[in-house]
Amino acid sequence: MTTAFGTAASSVIPIDPKIRVQSFTGLKSSYSVALTTNLRLFPVSSSTPLIRAVSTPVKPETTTTEPKRSKVEIFKEQSNFIRYPLNEEILTDTPNLNEAATQLIKFHGSYQQYNRDERGTRSYSFMLRTKNPGGKVPNQLYLTMDDLADQFGIGTLRLTTRQTFQLHGVLKKNLKTVMSTIIRNMGSTLGACGDLNRNVLAPAAPLTKKEYQFAQETADNIAALLTPQSGFYYDVWVDGERFMTSEPPEVVKARNGNSYGTNFTDSPEPIYGTQFLPRKFKIAVTVPTDNSVDILTNDIGVVVVSDENGEPQGFNIYVGGGMGRTHRLETTFPRLGEQLGYVPKEDIFYAIKAIVVTQRDHGRRDDRKYSRMKYLISSWGIEKFRSVVEQYYGKKFEPFHELPEWEFKSYLGWHEQGDGALFCGLHVDNGRIGGKMKKTLREVIEKYNLNVRITPNQNIILCDIRSAWKRPITTALAQAGLLHPRYVDPMNLTAMACPAFPLCPLAITEAERGIPDILKRVRAVFEKVGLKYNESVVIRITGCPNGCARPYMAELGLVGDGPNSYQIWLGGTPNQTQLARSFMNKVKVHDLEKVFEPLFYYWKRKRQPKESFGDFTTRMGFEKLEELVDKWEGPEQTPARYNLKLFADKETYEAMDELAKVQNKSAHQLAMEVIRKFVSARQNE
Repeated sequence: MTTAFGTAASSVIPIDPKIRVQSFTGLKSSYSVALTTNLRLFPVSSSTPLIRAVSTPVKPETTTTEPKRSKVEIFKEQSNFIRYPLNEEILTDTPNLNEAATQLIKFHGSYQQYNRDERGTRSYSFMLRTKNPGGKVPNQLYLTMDDLADQFGIGTLRLTTRQTFQLHGVLKKNLKTVMSTIIRNMGSTLGACGDLNRNVLAPAAPLTKKEYQFAQETADNIAALLTPQSGFYYDVWVDGERFMTSEPPEVVKARNGNSYGTNFTDSPEPIYGTQFLPRKFKIAVTVPTDNSVDILTNDIGVVVVSDENGEPQGFNIYVGGGMGRTHRLETTFPRLGEQLGYVPKEDIFYAIKAIVVTQRDHGRRDDRKYSRMKYLISSWGIEKFRSVVEQYYGKKFEPFHELPEWEFKSYLGWHEQGDGALFCGLHVDNGRIGGKMKKTLREVIEKYNLNVRITPNQNIILCDIRSAWKRPITTALAQAGLLHPRYVDPMNLTAMACPAFPLCPLAITEAERGIPDILKRVRAVFEKVGLKYNESVVIRITGCPNGCARPYMAELGLVGDGPNSYQIWLGGTPNQTQLARSFMNKVKVHDLEKVFEPLFYYWKRKRQPKESFGDFTTRMGFEKLEELVDKWEGPEQTPARYNLKLFADKETYEAMDELAKVQNKSAHQLAMEVIRKFVSARQNE
């Protein structure tokens, strides 16, 4: 197989003297002298040599002044590759970790949290996040996570927007038990958080189509390529015992290759070194048209390119996407990825590595607000970024191949896999699995020995189902409220929210706990202004501006900007290819209808044929929309009507309407709930 290290001479690019990239011959400890007074000696595993505090290789210096670094950079440098002081802190009797260990445990896949609903002494706990490339969860791991949620968590599992589990409420004294149990049951949390490559996304559908299989395989291999190698994870949680899976030789070769100065020689972390990356790093892989992964929101977006026979030939690469920002700081912003180029399939690992190393060596380490790769590309421009990456890659990128239009694909409902088996995609509101739903899912997954997959939209897919199992599984799921998507409000199917309160330390206001009521209120506004039930908009809500639920891609995004207050973003598209923009600030939750009503009213009346709400708001312009909101006095009054599609006579409608008002619902909402329950009951007969 031809690789970047065995290419024709004509394809290797010369080093541009104007953009010098230092060749790395080893680790330097340029900052060690200044830190020796605070550096402690500490025990390490007998299998691990003592690594003194070192730093990433020094770039050519233009000044003798030591560059400023964030506190986290110093924690990393002094940690003996993310071990110390975490390995000591988890053994103490205190319920929480010290500042350094709190930062380091992120690399192991955990965040320290406390219950913000409680006053007085903080009740600390830990959130654990798994790492599941492409959302794949083996049967054994699902059942293990289900058990751990009950034994050591808060009794629920949460599906994330990056195809992983989050397990909340784990006490410090139970961390090692929970972590080791996950490791011994085909799971891992390594790198699910922290300044390194996070979970690699891929379409969750278990389709046997060649391009889908290739995308999933590529996601697995990229995850392996960028997995830490120094063993710190296993030293801390399973006393140095290794649970390594086999890796394709091409992955090992790409990781270890150093023809273009990408690696730290003689280091246990050949790609990351002691300092790892400046911030988190996110990668997604997909196939043309399938934007189930929000491809443009990632640091790297990889798209399979196939020939006319469906045979994968290579990859288009996007770079520079990212969602996080800071309120009232215009120099921080969400950003879409842009086209970097095309690489043949045998070179993808070298290209990915070159991009990661460019960010490693040139991303900012002084101010973490600006440490994501999107700011490096925004500062340099795509041409300079491409030129530097090409020097690490060893060749020029080929022109980006033309792609068809993107579509959002949810994979909900029943589908054929292509191998004779079926899969079933289930909608889970905000990814929270608990109560009867959790019990029933476990029973079904355990009884039929099913593997599952988590989608980037916080839903779950049951895989490898025989045709004979479809009816009993459908019945069992319906009894737990897991209905076919046609019985779920279309608005709920595309909505997402982050956890926010009570456990997220960054939350400013509600998200997961607030979205059910907000969606009901939006549906009521739809009815008030005359929009149909099958019409919908993509709504995403976050409790802070960091953007975990990707609200800046939504048609209607609500971003917490104060207590019970949201910043409103408009202009995303249903296929997640256009960035929304900030429309209004500090809208109190009880005043949302004052903004929603005029926006949806005029969308109903002034939209073009098949124009989405996001496209409508962009075409109208925010100045005009602000004017409509400011002058809004309510919809034009029309004679009272009742819905002939649901109600046979006016009296029935009025009786239903009276009952609905008691439950703070519309007659239409209550009627639809009654109908859905009736259908569900009939399915179970």
